[in-house]
Amino acid sequence: MRSRRQALLTLEPLIGGADIALFALRLWVGAFLIWGVWDNIVRPSRMREFAAFLAAHHIGAPQVMAPVSVAAQALCGLAFILGLGTRWAGLLCAVNFLVAVVMVDGQGGMRTMFPSLSLVLIGLFLATHGPGHYAVDNILVRRRRVW
Repeated sequence: MRSRRQALLTLEPLIGGADIALFALRLWVGAFLIWGVWDNIVRPSRMREFAAFLAAHHIGAPQVMAPVSVAAQALCGLAFILGLGTRWAGLLCAVNFLVAVVMVDGQGGMRTMFPSLSLVLIGLFLATHGPGHYAVDNILVRRRRVW
């Protein structure tokens, strides 16, 4: 049994807030991902600009890859918010933003790649840790166990 001093030193009591913190992370990142591509979804001119950006960075098939990337980001955002397919969404998010780091942001150095690389790492975290307690994934798993 740990002493109070050890618990204070290690901040063990914070463990009780892990699911709420993970839920807040999922909501924030999910909302950010959707916000980041919303203009591409609702304004065709913005999607064309994004395709031109990809072409300028020598991304193959930019007219195809732009909507694929936008759809991936929007779907990941929605999945994170709901906690639905979270591990798959985490992998998809990591791959999508790893491409951004390797093909574009990595050329600009640490400051430029920080947002994309952070999303790679958040995606990997969610893929490996799952959504936490407050998630549709958990409701579906409970229902399957009852059947």
